[in-house]
Amino acid sequence: MWMEAYWPPLGNQPMKIKKAVMKSLYKLVLFSALAMLSVSCSEKETPTIITVKNVLDQERTTETVELTKDMLKVKDLSSVGIKNKETNTLEIVQTVDNDGDGAMDMILFQPKIAAKGESKFEVVTVAPGENPTAEVLCYSRFVPERTDDYTWENNKVAFRVYGPTAQKMIEDKVPGGTLSSGVDAWLKRVEYPIIDKWYKEELSGLSSYHKDTGEGLDDFHVGASRGVGGIAAKVDTTYYYSKNYTKWRTITTGPIRTSFYLEYAAWDANGQTIKESRVISLDLGQNLSKFNITLEGVDDIYAGLTLHEKDGEVSGNTEKGWVSYWQPHGDSELGTAILAPTNTFIDFEKYDVETKDLSNAYAHLKVENKEVTYYAGFGWKKSGQFNNKQEWEQYLNAFSEQILNHLEVTITP
Repeated sequence: MWMEAYWPPLGNQPMKIKKAVMKSLYKLVLFSALAMLSVSCSEKETPTIITVKNVLDQERTTETVELTKDMLKVKDLSSVGIKNKETNTLEIVQTVDNDGDGAMDMILFQPKIAAKGESKFEVVTVAPGENPTAEVLCYSRFVPERTDDYTWENNKVAFRVYGPTAQKMIEDKVPGGTLSSGVDAWLKRVEYPIIDKWYKEELSGLSSYHKDTGEGLDDFHVGASRGVGGIAAKVDTTYYYSKNYTKWRTITTGPIRTSFYLEYAAWDANGQTIKESRVISLDLGQNLSKFNITLEGVDDIYAGLTLHEKDGEVSGNTEKGWVSYWQPHGDSELGTAILAPTNTFIDFEKYDVETKDLSNAYAHLKVENKEVTYYAGFGWKKSGQFNNKQEWEQYLNAFSEQILNHLEVTITP
């Protein structure tokens, strides 16, 4: 028996003594078991706390916190919820499969953090459907019904780029094609999604997205220009471009972020062969898309903004890492910009030539470890977000401060 094997022999001691010793040993074993159980439960119940700190003297409301499974020490993100410790409510979250292997590897949320403030969130286990939901305002898709556009938007702005079918139409002299690696801007003035609606109305003949019926319009000419964020390689005084994208993959859409992958055929820059692919993302509430570009064959690139009729003003701030173009646009005004981390932002320049669509304002950016990251986007006065050039540049300065001083995230234990 267990007691006979492990308890000390009691020999020929009187029965009363034997019972007393056995009773004491029972209590000792019971106490030890309870103590071990208590420690085990305590370890299991220790919550994981996410502390988000804002070091800037400005409120942060549109920045996304990214958390991986390794950071949270979990194997599955589908049952993860993030509870605000102050309000005791669950945050809106979005899970993302970045590598396309079918398993979610990142969870996103957008906390509201006061100026010089700090907030705490608890990682909790949730049942299916327990996390709060929100409308998918960050959306992107391939558009086969309109040749082969790839289009994306959030609640502030919308963009599109052009694919290989549109390129071949130009090369074969078929009407309706587009040959450009520039980025088109769709000027929306509503917070709800417009991509599917505008395409449907345009292609059915019900309406045209080239006319503003209250939601905005597409009257931003790209052509061979860089549009809002297309890149170029400069050799001597000449700029060289890629053609249309050749491959695409949607990574995620949701209430917080949309992102997608684009690949380009290798292109030539005066004898230099350049290989290029991009991951572009756009987060809720932001006017600038994030471009993370992988490049081979070049040490620096130029991200550009079309100058259109050249009746606007190019400005820039090397210390803050941005170049901007504010221009009259139809019956309103429009600001476009390229912004990058200051350690990769070399300088900016205005390139003005007679050839149509080739005049651009450029941000000169350093390529490090075959990658360059920058942000590109616009602010349209008619949308009600920015009344003038000064307000647009204030936004760029604030955005620059935010990417230089990311929200500080600490996870305990």
